[in-house]
Amino acid sequence: RVIESLAREFTTGESARSDQPRTMFVVGDVKQSIYSFQGADPSGFTRTQAEFAEAFSKVGQQVKDLQLEYSFRSSLAILSLVDHALETAPGLGREVKHLTLDPDRPGRVDLWPVVLPPEKTEDQHWADPVDVPAPEDASVQLANRISDAIAEMLETGSIPGKDGEMRRVRPGDVMVLVRRRSELFHQIIRACKTRDLPIAGADRLRIGGELAVKDLTALLAFLATPEDDLSLAAALRSPLFGLSEDALFRLAHGRGPRYLWNVLREQTEQHPAVIEMLGDLRDEADYLRPYDLIDRILTRHDGRRKLIARLGSEAEDGIDALLAQALAYERMDVPSLTGFLTWLAVDDVEIKRQMDSASDQIRVMTVHGAKGLEAPVVILPDTSRPRSRVHNRLIKTQSGLVWRTASAEAPEALAAASAAEQEAAWEENMRLLYVAMTRAESWLIIAAAGDIGNEGDAASWYRIAEAGMRVSGATKHDFASGPGLRFETGNWDGVLAEQERGKETALPPLPSWITTNPTLPPEPATPLLPSDLGGAKVMPGADDPGELEAALRHGRQVHRLLELLPGYDRRDWAQAARDLLAFGEDAASDAEVDAILQEAQRVLTAPDLAFLFADDSLAEVEISAPVSVAGATRLHGVIDRLIITPEKVMAVDFKTNRLIPPDPEQVPEGILRQMGAYETALCGLYPEREIVTAILWTQSATLMPLPPGLALRAFGRLDGLPPRS
Repeated sequence: RVIESLAREFTTGESARSDQPRTMFVVGDVKQSIYSFQGADPSGFTRTQAEFAEAFSKVGQQVKDLQLEYSFRSSLAILSLVDHALETAPGLGREVKHLTLDPDRPGRVDLWPVVLPPEKTEDQHWADPVDVPAPEDASVQLANRISDAIAEMLETGSIPGKDGEMRRVRPGDVMVLVRRRSELFHQIIRACKTRDLPIAGADRLRIGGELAVKDLTALLAFLATPEDDLSLAAALRSPLFGLSEDALFRLAHGRGPRYLWNVLREQTEQHPAVIEMLGDLRDEADYLRPYDLIDRILTRHDGRRKLIARLGSEAEDGIDALLAQALAYERMDVPSLTGFLTWLAVDDVEIKRQMDSASDQIRVMTVHGAKGLEAPVVILPDTSRPRSRVHNRLIKTQSGLVWRTASAEAPEALAAASAAEQEAAWEENMRLLYVAMTRAESWLIIAAAGDIGNEGDAASWYRIAEAGMRVSGATKHDFASGPGLRFETGNWDGVLAEQERGKETALPPLPSWITTNPTLPPEPATPLLPSDLGGAKVMPGADDPGELEAALRHGRQVHRLLELLPGYDRRDWAQAARDLLAFGEDAASDAEVDAILQEAQRVLTAPDLAFLFADDSLAEVEISAPVSVAGATRLHGVIDRLIITPEKVMAVDFKTNRLIPPDPEQVPEGILRQMGAYETALCGLYPEREIVTAILWTQSATLMPLPPGLALRAFGRLDGLPPRS
C-alpha cells in the first residue's frame, strides 16, 4: 500500500504527462514466499503486478516481466533436482526452470535410506525422565547418523572451492535445515556436541526453557528471598548441589512452620559443602551485580562443570545466553538481583543468533531462519510426512472470522474456506521445500526418520525428492547407513588445492610464549598506616591490657562526636549524640552517651580550642603521600583536624588516653611516629609552609604542640633514617 501510494503519482495528473519519464523497478520471487504466519500473501504479488501493468498501460508505458533463470549459487546437480522434483508443484507461481552460471562445477545430491521407527521400544528404567527419547528412537538414530557423516566429512571430505579447485570441508560449510524445532532439531545438536564437533547450537534459544537456566534462577531466587523454600529445594536437587531425593525429604519433612534454610543451617555437619557455598553466595548477593553473582556460581563454585556433567554439553548454550542477558539487563536498568529475576520472569526471553558461516561452526536451523543464507553442504533431515496440525481455532471466510468446527459438521461455506486454507498451506509447504533445497551450493543431503508416506505422496518431502532423483538419473549408492540414491555432476575426484594439501602436513610452529610460564609480577608494597606503626600508645602502667578493646571503642565514640557535633546547633547536641551513637559496633547506652558527650563538650566549648573547630578547619582529612621508610613507598592516613593558613599548616590528632604525659618529650613512641608520618606527608604537600603537629588530649581538653623535629625523629627511627630537622 505504501508503494502503491507513491507510484500513483506516476500514472495520474501532470506527473503522467511530464516530459521527465517515471520508472519503477520491482524484484520479487513468489517461489520464496514462506512467511504466511507473518501475513505474507503470494497471491498479492501477481495481483499487484497486474494492477501496475494496467495503470502504466493507460499512460502509454509497458511493464516488462523479466525472469532471472540463472542461479549464482547452486550447482547443476542441485538445480536439476529442484526442476524435476518441483516441476508440477503448486504454489510456485510459474514453471520451475533454472540455469547454472557454472555448468562444470561439481555438484552432488544424496538421498539416504529412511530411518524407520522401532517396532517395539524396550522399557526404559523407571528412574529415567519420561520425556527423553529412547536410544532406538528414529530421531535419535538419524541424529547420530548425521553427526557421524559430518565427522567423516570434516576428516576426509572435500568440496569444490570458489576457484574451481577442491578443498577440505570445514565446519562452517555444513548447514542442517529442519522445518521446525522439533525433537529431531535438539537431537542433532546433542549428537554433534557428543562427538565434540564445532557446532553453533540452536539458532533460537528460549532461556526460560533451559534446564541449566532453571537451576541457576532457582538459586538466584533463593538468594534474593531466603524464605523461598521451593526455590531452595529446586536448587538443592540441581547439579549445583546434588542432594538426593532422600536427603531433601529428610531435610524438609517434619520441619513444621520453619523455613527450609533455617533447618538446613542446623545440619552443617551433614551438608558442610552446601552450607559453605550458600553462605558465601548470601554474603555477596547484596553487593554483586547479577552477572558477577552468576559468574561466581559458575566459576568460583564450579557450577558450569557440574551443570554440563549432569545435563550434557548442550547446557552451555543456555548458560552463556543467561550471562549475555545479565549483561544486557545491566545496560538497561539499575542492576539488582530481584529486578533481574522479575525481568526474566515477565519477558519470556528468546534469543535469535546470527548464524552466518564466519564463525566456522556447523549450523542447525529452521528453513525459515535460513532464508537468504547459503552453504556448500546442506542436510535436510526433516523430510518425513508432517503431522496435520491446526494452530488457529478461527478460520477466515467471506463473511469474516468464524469458529472452526469438525469437518463432518461444517457447513458448505466453512468447508470451502477450510479447503482453501489447506491448499494454501500445501502450496507454502512446496515453497518451503524449494527454499530449503536451493540453500545448497555443491552438496545436498536428504534424509528422513519415521513415516514418509506412500510412493507419490505429495505431502512428503522425501517422496517428492525421491521422484525427482529418479527422473534426474540418480544411481544407487551404498552409504554407511544403507543403500540410497546419489545424483552427481562434474568431477569430484579432483586433486586438493596446494594450500589445502599443505594444511594436512605442515602446522605452523608454536610461539615460544605458549610453552613459557609467565613471570609473576612483584607484590606491591603495603602502604604505611600512621595509626599502625608500632610502639606504645599509652603511658607505662596507664591502662590494663584487658581493657584495650573498651578503650579503643571509647576513642572511636569520642572521635565521632568531635567530628560531627560542630555541624549541629549546640542546643541539639544531646539528641544528636544519641542519634550518632545509636547504631553500629560502637553503639552506646544512654548512660554511656552522657559520659562521652561530657568529654566531647569540654573540648568543643574550651575557648582556646575554638579555632580547631572553626568553619575553615577540615575534619577527617584523608592523606596519601610517597615515603621511603621501612620498605614502604606510600603512606595512607586520616588526620582528625587540619588547619591550613597561608603561612602554616597544623595537623591535630585526638587522643582519649586517661593518663596524659606532662610534656611532649614523654609522649609515647607510637603516637610520635603517627604524628611524624603526618608531618612527613604534609612537608611534601606544602614545602613552602611551616608544618606544625599537635595532640589534643580530650580528657583534659588541652592542646599539646610538638616541638620541631620530635615527631620526625620518631618516624625516622622506623628504618634507621637520619632525622629531619
